[in-house]
Amino acid sequence: MRIFTTPFGDVYPLYVAKVERKGRTTAELDEVVRWLTGFSDAELARHLADGTTFEDFFAAADLNPDAKLITGVVCGVRVEDVEDPLMQKIRYLDKLVDELARGKAMEKILRS
Repeated sequence: MRIFTTPFGDVYPLYVAKVERKGRTTAELDEVVRWLTGFSDAELARHLADGTTFEDFFAAADLNPDAKLITGVVCGVRVEDVEDPLMQKIRYLDKLVDELARGKAMEKILRS
C-alpha cells in the first residue's frame, strides 16, 4: 500500500493542522504519538527529520500494550478489525488523532 512508503513527516503536518483547527496543541499530538509508539521526544524528532516511512516508523516503535484498547471507526473501517498489522497501527494513530481533534480528554485518549 502506498501509505506504507509515505514518509511519516509528510503526514505529520496534516495531523498538526487537524488538531490545531480544533483547539488542541502540537504538544498534545506529540504526547499521543509518543504514548502509542514509545518514542522519546528526540526519537520522534529524528523520525520526522529523517523522512522515515510509516513502515520503518512503526517497525522501530515499541507499541503501547494498551493500543489494543483502541476501538472505533476510521474511514469507515473498524480499527480492531483491520487484518494487516501495519495498517492497524496506522489506523490506531489515525483514531487517536481523531479523538484528540474531537476534544476527548487526554486520560481517555491514552487509555488511562
